[in-house]
Amino acid sequence: MTDVFGLSHKDSSSGGDTNPAQPVRHEQVVFCSDERSGLYAIIAIYSTALGPGLGGTRFYPYQSEQAALADVLNLSRAMAYKNALAGLDHGGAKAVIIGDPTTDKSEALLRAYGRFVQSLGGRYYTACDVGTYSEDMDVVARECSYVTGRTPAHGGAGDSSILTAFGVFQGMRAAADHVYGASSLSGRRVGVEGVGKVGRRLVDHLIEDGAEVVICDVDEQAVERVRRRHPAVEVVADAATLASSDIDVYAPCALGGALDDETVPRLKAKIVCGGANNQLAHTGVEKQLAERGILYAPDYVVNSGGVIQVADEIEGFDMERARARAAKIFDTTLKIFRSAEEEGVPPAVAADRLAERRMSEIGRLRGIWLRR
Repeated sequence: MTDVFGLSHKDSSSGGDTNPAQPVRHEQVVFCSDERSGLYAIIAIYSTALGPGLGGTRFYPYQSEQAALADVLNLSRAMAYKNALAGLDHGGAKAVIIGDPTTDKSEALLRAYGRFVQSLGGRYYTACDVGTYSEDMDVVARECSYVTGRTPAHGGAGDSSILTAFGVFQGMRAAADHVYGASSLSGRRVGVEGVGKVGRRLVDHLIEDGAEVVICDVDEQAVERVRRRHPAVEVVADAATLASSDIDVYAPCALGGALDDETVPRLKAKIVCGGANNQLAHTGVEKQLAERGILYAPDYVVNSGGVIQVADEIEGFDMERARARAAKIFDTTLKIFRSAEEEGVPPAVAADRLAERRMSEIGRLRGIWLRR
């Protein structure tokens, strides 16, 4: 089926069974334009079954409006599943601002964007994403009440990579428990592709746990930062070399699409668990991993620590409380692995089914009338 935007709904269907109670189409898509500031944005709300949509604002120089629309639709749907499995009372939403953040970003543009978010009346809470930062959210918040991911000076959590990395580590511990019978990575050899904000923090957790770590990154300065902190870390030339190395765990923490038809056959690792979004290059890769006996920890499950962190701001940020919630990623990941075995499906499919079940079961409660 193709909608009015020219996009196939089949392309955005989940890997699991489609629950008829769940929305097939997005609830709302809003195009936002303010010519004088140069703002052109798209806000997509996939589902509010669990509560107001929560997802970041991506500021990116898309080649076309169609490319931006396709991205925001996919991202908002992914946020619905991520928020559901993170145990949050938030639906899935996302926004994109079309433009180059290094040249087009301005106070006027961000404040204009804030007014459009405000016009949705709380159906969408925005936060940081690619091309936007906590300082930008402080500007957006001057026009909008529905902003999170702000700076500590304004009561926010600041850098969300702290709990993103912590959550990935919890997911990796769960994977090790499932494969090796022990939740520690001590003595295991872990390859981390990409050592930016999330990757370098993940390395810290792994070294502290006693793992041997191998890294790669296109940014030599990022590699050097890790080497100065952890001299014993091994460095390989590139992602292809890392993927084919003798490692127990492969952790993609850079760009999406790391797991493709060329990479999967080369993997020697028994576990794939990393912080990057959209690691599967296309539908079917999860089956290739399963056929090779490689356990894949679904990315939107294990990297949800960041959204847990920014969601906590809405209550008034408390790092101890947010960290305790992110620690539950261990239990959720284990539950998905066990469900996958019981149902005879890849973990990615089991994760989708679990998310859809929560959206359906909790979403139906809206049918119980409450007097306002």
